[in-house]
Amino acid sequence: MNLENTQVQMRKGILEYCILHIISRGEVYASDMLDELTAAKMIVVEGTLYPLLTRLKNAGLLEYKWIESKSGPPRKYYKLTDKGSKFLAKLSETWDELVHSTQMITTKSTTNFNTTL
Repeated sequence: MNLENTQVQMRKGILEYCILHIISRGEVYASDMLDELTAAKMIVVEGTLYPLLTRLKNAGLLEYKWIESKSGPPRKYYKLTDKGSKFLAKLSETWDELVHSTQMITTKSTTNFNTTL
């Protein structure tokens, strides 16, 4: 089994959740999202971000608007829709449950496990 592939798949599994969280803070430019995701080692190529943003927009979870830039062409800024905010709230509940469940499993020592058998 390939460790790196498994790690990439784990990150991909929570990427949508992280992107929605970033956008939930307020209008955000895709490049700024990419910088934050890259710094957190969640994403390394923009070819992953843009298709996901399009899918989220098409699902009605986010919208964007163009804002003129002082240093170049207009920029597309994203924000969550009401539907996106509700979706994120449900994902947050699921995330909390997953973290709790995972911690229950990963923090149990082998001695505790052996005594319960």
